[in-house]
Amino acid sequence: MLAVVAACAQWQPVAGPEEPPSLAASGVTSHGVTSHGVASHGAGEPRPDWPAPPAGGRALPAQQIDASALPEGYPRLVWTEGDEHTVGAYGQEGGCTAVHAELHDQTAKLVRMTFAEVTTSAGPCTMDLRFRTLTVALDAPLAGRTVVLEHQTPQPVSGS
Repeated sequence: MLAVVAACAQWQPVAGPEEPPSLAASGVTSHGVTSHGVASHGAGEPRPDWPAPPAGGRALPAQQIDASALPEGYPRLVWTEGDEHTVGAYGQEGGCTAVHAELHDQTAKLVRMTFAEVTTSAGPCTMDLRFRTLTVALDAPLAGRTVVLEHQTPQPVSGS
């Protein structure tokens, strides 16, 4: 019985063979945040073909990112796009949750970006795990400011 439960708990890739290896879908969330589905390879870790941000993004150096508040296994890659008024990072969702990004602070020293998960169903839930590229729009270019990444645990669906 334990082997059956363990087998069900394994994360499975979500991208099909006809899709690019790192992009499964694209769209805009209900909060106006651009997001593209990205497959995982298991255990909550990003696929090894994610050495860089999506096309057009420029990765930030590690010293410009504070991801200490993120859960273990959460991707910590952050990038800017265009004229640095857009900051992007990977958010994690799956099963009965969806993720979106919220911009909580923009000061002269930091930008605080929160990954907010929402429970989309009471279940039953699948055991898939997806990473989405999420972006937030800044009032001014990022420049040398630190990007602080935070995570909110899943909240119930409104009206449940």
